[in-house]
Amino acid sequence: MQIGWIGTGIMGAPMVRRLLRAGHQVTVFNRTRAKAQALEGDGAVVAESPARAVSGAHAVFTMVTDTPDVETIVEQIATALPPACLVVDMSTIAPAGARRIAERLGACGIKFLDAPVSGGEPGAIEGTLTIMVGGDSAEFERALPLLSHLGKRITHMGPVGHGQMTKLVNQIAVAVNLEATVEALLLATRGGLDPARALEAIGAGAAASWQLNNLGPKIIAKDYRPGFFIKLLRKDLRLVSEAARETGTPLPALSLVSALFDAASAQGHDLDGTQALAQVLRAMAALV
Repeated sequence: MQIGWIGTGIMGAPMVRRLLRAGHQVTVFNRTRAKAQALEGDGAVVAESPARAVSGAHAVFTMVTDTPDVETIVEQIATALPPACLVVDMSTIAPAGARRIAERLGACGIKFLDAPVSGGEPGAIEGTLTIMVGGDSAEFERALPLLSHLGKRITHMGPVGHGQMTKLVNQIAVAVNLEATVEALLLATRGGLDPARALEAIGAGAAASWQLNNLGPKIIAKDYRPGFFIKLLRKDLRLVSEAARETGTPLPALSLVSALFDAASAQGHDLDGTQALAQVLRAMAALV
């Protein structure tokens, strides 16, 4: 298939590579051109604009930062999309934003799916992402062969916007579990345990989680190289807070965790991996 792809950052680039290796033809665009050009060696064609990236495409994917970014791109490509094209947004944006985009594209006769992902850079590289999809079931089935190159668990959640709402639910569990991992390893260290042994001991029991077993070793090693930026998780938590207000849902634990991630940002960790949250609690522990 001919695919247009907009957004080739830390997640988008390895996802494009997987589609190229599967034999698809992919034309890419990124605001920072060098990030798109890095994919030329893999067989991608670099476009000069979003509109040119989608020219002749059977399917178009967007993977950018926030709701306004996706809406801007949609305005740039709406009139350039071929009539039978399917647009799949894999960014994490507001559910209401996804519905607005579907309405905008629908006015042009274009079908739309919101399909945010979870699994970070490792999942994007390995093709094991969790993909949560909102939109018509017929369009979901149409996109499934392509999504299967990118993810291991792909779930149709309902109409447009439900994929994004599911991602926000996911981010609550991610953030609160990560904060619990940080606290557990901090107490292990200050309590005189070997944190690596403590991680081994609890990592297969009731305390096990993806955050504990995948980011725990990085927290111990103070390895803050990003698989997912703190600044992006802070954006996601803002969207969660907005959804909580709109639905009247109390999220007390998330309020605390959001404040801690804001503290991590204030300490200069926005471009570090989310595991750099550990530095906030380490700083707090030094004051006690």
